[in-house]
Amino acid sequence: QVQLVESGGGSVQAGGSLRLSCGASGYTVSSHYMGWFRQAPGKERARVATIDSLGNTRYIDSVKGRFTVSKDNAQNTLYLQMNSLKPEDTAMYYCAAEPTVWLGSYATNFRYWGQGTQVTVSS
Repeated sequence: QVQLVESGGGSVQAGGSLRLSCGASGYTVSSHYMGWFRQAPGKERARVATIDSLGNTRYIDSVKGRFTVSKDNAQNTLYLQMNSLKPEDTAMYYCAAEPTVWLGSYATNFRYWGQGTQVTVSS
């Protein structure tokens, strides 16, 4: 059974940093395409970053240069390093695995989701 567990969220001031972790069980992080999504209050869930089995990464424009997605294969963990945080980054962040729906070269839905970790950025 696949389980994804996020951690590392919290409250920070604008300009601060957080590192989100997504520990996986029943699933090999290194071998698969995975993603980070976020959902702000009143908004739809949106893709933030993805990483494939070769380590190729993609980001939405608003986080490029500030966020970095990576994998630790030994720890079987997915990370999202978030620097220079802005109030508009405030959201619940989810990691996801096993793409089920593709839009071009982006996966827009996944079979497995974590429970989410809250990130709040104050100005």
